[in-house]
Amino acid sequence: MSDKLCPLCGEENKCMAGKVKQGYCWCEKDRAFPEGIMKLIPPESVGKYCICHTCLVNYKEEESVEVIKANNQ
Repeated sequence: MSDKLCPLCGEENKCMAGKVKQGYCWCEKDRAFPEGIMKLIPPESVGKYCICHTCLVNYKEEESVEVIKANNQ
């Protein structure tokens, strides 16, 4: 797998960390990666490939839906 691909969906992750200067990548601005999303990364990819913004947003939306469902039970 290329370091330019998301380990969850296989699409381009658009990671720019370390390319120009610190704080340049979208993920450095949106540091809120839930612990649960990290558990979805295949073990061989942990710490090697960045999650894309789309997967992060989708995970957070699904997580919000689960919280709402749990609160309504």
